[in-house]
Amino acid sequence: MQKNLRFATLSLPTILHTFRKIWYNEGIKSKGECHKMTVVWIVLGVLAVIVLWAMFAYNGLVQQKNWVQEAWAQIDVQLQRRNDLVPNLVETVKGYAKHEQETLTQVIAMRNQIANMGSDVSPQEKMEASNQLSGALKTIFALAESYPDLKANDSFLNLQEELTNTENKISYARQLYNSSVARYNISIQSIPTNIIAGFGGFTKEEMLETPVEARKVPEVKF
Repeated sequence: MQKNLRFATLSLPTILHTFRKIWYNEGIKSKGECHKMTVVWIVLGVLAVIVLWAMFAYNGLVQQKNWVQEAWAQIDVQLQRRNDLVPNLVETVKGYAKHEQETLTQVIAMRNQIANMGSDVSPQEKMEASNQLSGALKTIFALAESYPDLKANDSFLNLQEELTNTENKISYARQLYNSSVARYNISIQSIPTNIIAGFGGFTKEEMLETPVEARKVPEVKF
């Protein structure tokens, strides 16, 4: 009986020491695992932020690209509107200015060139042809000064007004297009969005040149 009691007494400190050792070791393991899990969550959080940013950046570029295309579509609508008006203008002028046949033929040829341009033609090429037609139309309007009857014709005056309004809309739409292109180009060239632009295949768009006549400063005479 005494031997068993002494064995139990001697064994108690040993048992407590062993328990503390085991508890300490398990604590170290628990702290290590917690540290590892914290690192994992931080990495996952950073990756999630990067993925979300990439999605927003890509969608932003898509939106700006669509704005550029929409701006060009507005120009194209006005070009088509002008093409529809030109034949009527030529027929009206032809009845009064028979000696201007060469000029009228050139205008029709320019109009047909624009009308026959396919979707593979760049906006810059189409607008270059459009600028030439705009200059030719101004020549026709100037002919009215030499033909009083033409100048007084209601059909001619109405067509002149409609074409002038259309030209103004084309000019405004060109400004909108260039503004959209400028914003888009800045986005795809800026860091870090240019990384997404490279992976997404977004390329630089060219602005439309303003006609020389539009860049001239009006001369004021007193």
